[in-house]
Amino acid sequence: MTMPVPASEPRGAQPSTVLDDRRPGFIARLSAEALGTLFVVVVGLGVALFAIPQYNPIPSSLAAGLALTAAMLAFGYLSGGHFNPAVTVGNAIAGRIRPVEAAAYLGAQLVGALLGALALFGVLRTVPKLNGTQAAFDTVAAGFDARSVIQAPLAGVLLVEVLGTALLVAVYLGTTAGRNPARAAAPFAVGLTMAVLLQLGQSIGNAPFNPARATASALFSNPDALGQLWLFWVAPLVGAAVAGLVFRGFAQTPVRARAGSADQQLEDAGSADADDDDLGGLDDLDHVDDVDSAPAAPAVAAVRETAPARSDEARDFFDKRTP
Repeated sequence: MTMPVPASEPRGAQPSTVLDDRRPGFIARLSAEALGTLFVVVVGLGVALFAIPQYNPIPSSLAAGLALTAAMLAFGYLSGGHFNPAVTVGNAIAGRIRPVEAAAYLGAQLVGALLGALALFGVLRTVPKLNGTQAAFDTVAAGFDARSVIQAPLAGVLLVEVLGTALLVAVYLGTTAGRNPARAAAPFAVGLTMAVLLQLGQSIGNAPFNPARATASALFSNPDALGQLWLFWVAPLVGAAVAGLVFRGFAQTPVRARAGSADQQLEDAGSADADDDDLGGLDDLDHVDDVDSAPAAPAVAAVRETAPARSDEARDFFDKRTP
């Protein structure tokens, strides 16, 4: 009886079971950011523009949060799922994306947001009983003083934008960290946070906590909205910078070594390194948590050097006791 001999693979061929762990290309990441931002803007502004209470039971703030969750689940594995210039700035300050690539992300997000608003503008132009597209976009454009529903002053809207964006970026950075065991739920945490913040922002002055979305709505509104647009860039970026600096400080905090056996320390160090390598499909693909993951390799090497020595001493001890 002869056994079948498997065919030999040609030289240089890689086994089919080897996974391709290369990063997505830069153009793919920018495209994902543009497409995700377009989706967020179309849903976030579109639901509010065409809201009819008896036909739209879902509030526009919840719809925008669900859209952000869906976009992160769909495209987050490519680009990290920012879809917001403030989130990108927070990641850059936290050291999770290079400044040059962050600038490219901002450009892609603006392109996606403008395309989304342009699509909504085209839909509005087809509605026969609409008084005007500018009047429609005025209802969703961000503003303060006379443009605010409750006549909120500049200082109040500024504070809400800074605080809300800081919380949003902090939730993103925390839930997508490599050491967070719940990072797979990051899209839901970020989406729910956005929904809650938009519920607050709508009553203040349509505060979007997203400069790209604010720009998209202002460009199709009355000129007064463009005059107030600077606030909805400055305030979110300040809030993002605060969150990024705080997260960077937490990431650089040294981890105290735990006492225990050498085998236990080796296992702990190895599991920490594995957690940092597993990005969960949401961490930015450039250099996420570089500070957290850097000490893992020396720790593993140090434990590996000390563990065999201790085991050899124990073996020699028992060998001497053996008759």
